[in-house]
Amino acid sequence: MAKIGSSDARLISGFPASTHLVEQKPVKITKIADGTLLVDFGRVAFGNLKLTPASNFPNQIKVHFGEALTNGRIARQPPGSVRYAMTNAFIAGKPIFVAPAADGRNTEQASSNHPPAILTPPEWGVVLPFRWVEIEGWPGDLAPEQITRRAAFASTWDDDAAAFQCSDKQVNQIWELCRYSIKATTFAGVFVDGDRERIPYEADAYLNQLGYYCTTRDEQMPRDTFDHLMKHGTWPSEWSPHMVFMAYAEWMQTGDTNWLASRYDALKSKLLLDRVGPDGLVRSDQKQTDKGDIVDWPKDERDGYVFTDENTVVNAFHLRAVHLMAEMGKAIGHDQESAEFAAREKQTRAVFQEKFFDPQRGLYRDGSTTSHVSLHANLFPLAFGLVPETNRQHISEWLAGRGMKCSVYGAQYLLEGLFENGQSAAALALMTAPGNRSWLHMVESGTTITWEAWDQQFKTNQDWNHAWGAAPANLLPRYVLGVQALTPGWQQALVKPNPCSLTFAAGKIPTPLGAVLVDWRNDKSFRLSLALPKGMTARVELPATAKSTGVFSGDRRVAAKQKNSRWILDEPASGKVTLEVR
Repeated sequence: MAKIGSSDARLISGFPASTHLVEQKPVKITKIADGTLLVDFGRVAFGNLKLTPASNFPNQIKVHFGEALTNGRIARQPPGSVRYAMTNAFIAGKPIFVAPAADGRNTEQASSNHPPAILTPPEWGVVLPFRWVEIEGWPGDLAPEQITRRAAFASTWDDDAAAFQCSDKQVNQIWELCRYSIKATTFAGVFVDGDRERIPYEADAYLNQLGYYCTTRDEQMPRDTFDHLMKHGTWPSEWSPHMVFMAYAEWMQTGDTNWLASRYDALKSKLLLDRVGPDGLVRSDQKQTDKGDIVDWPKDERDGYVFTDENTVVNAFHLRAVHLMAEMGKAIGHDQESAEFAAREKQTRAVFQEKFFDPQRGLYRDGSTTSHVSLHANLFPLAFGLVPETNRQHISEWLAGRGMKCSVYGAQYLLEGLFENGQSAAALALMTAPGNRSWLHMVESGTTITWEAWDQQFKTNQDWNHAWGAAPANLLPRYVLGVQALTPGWQQALVKPNPCSLTFAAGKIPTPLGAVLVDWRNDKSFRLSLALPKGMTARVELPATAKSTGVFSGDRRVAAKQKNSRWILDEPASGKVTLEVR
């Protein structure tokens, strides 16, 4: 079999053991002119082509690859970083591999502006994201068995590892878009920012990590990404604390204290401690307020945020990271450091509240020297548990009423805060909201991988293959199905469904101990069927339906106490259980 003609010596292997090529047949082949064919593979994937001509007759062909169509043809000049490429190939009866030349922007190894790109194995040849292929000069008909896309995915990926279905067709479409987005962007062996640079960024990686745990059983790719980023960190202020978030998420997923202990000391450099002033708050100099303090991305998604030398969002990230360091330090026996971090957090939280909270409006200002109040100055403190209990309802209602005035990145934290604070119906509604600032808009656009931004108008150079836009891949299992790890390694889970406006939801959540199966129905009563793997128990909190008097298993009343809008079971559940609130 002939070697691919456009392989490039710069394409050294990155993480080849964790990825592989999967051969895929097209879903449709259309003749659009004599000798010109349009091939549709159904969804975008990172890969290249294998062609098998039926005749020995030599022929020169032109092959176009694309993510977008215009008037039934592959878009030759798509917007922003949407992918299009063309190459020539010579066919003469033998199978050949076809791909364009390597792109300098996502294979660059030496740059003063960013870390090196992640390179795919040289034996693959060049891979790029595409759904459609247009071939000019092909002799005769093209049968499906004559063209194959070699798509790159994680070697460990299991399409059956996770599932989600509910009573809302649009929510189901959003789940599948986001689930597939996590899968399709595993091509590099670590979590990268999409195709434009193919570089891991801390915030991107953390959001990707959350979705990865909810959609597949593998745990190695998050670890490899973490270790890579500890060596090749990027520039935004809030991206550094995301490394603490990643370590904490890995510990909660696996319970592996040996892994955590070997990385704990290095994490201290990610807390922004070098910028802390005498009162415990993180300070920002002019360079940091001009560029380093990112708040949200792209810039126009910041809801008019006013940057000051004491930034509410940056300090919220700092405090959350310090809190997590205290928890992790205690878990690995660093009791003194854990106590010091806990004391630092307690003291600084008081200063945070004093300097940033406006008691007249009941909201957080963007900084200590501005009166401006933005979505971001409130969503991050709410998501990170920094808001005193007496203020949570007001802030969560205010955020729900403001809508999606943040990017697809900020949406992860906005919706987490809403789900955690009694606004789950509003959170789900934001996913499916009309207009161009929701995941429903992505679905209706026809994309098969989530975008880097809500729409092209909000980021003109956006990638159409960016997993940081796939937050529902983790939010729907964690909050609608309601399944999360309560203790490290899933020894105990939290099962806390949020029906929102749905009448039913069912799904499968992968964990290191095995899959958790959930099926709930919400009409006159709330009924839950739950199957837990061996070695796992669950704290179960069920919605208290109108006029409900308790929780039952068949005709037997189950010991439970009502707290606000929840019935909380007195004893942990295990194995298979069926419960009804009535």
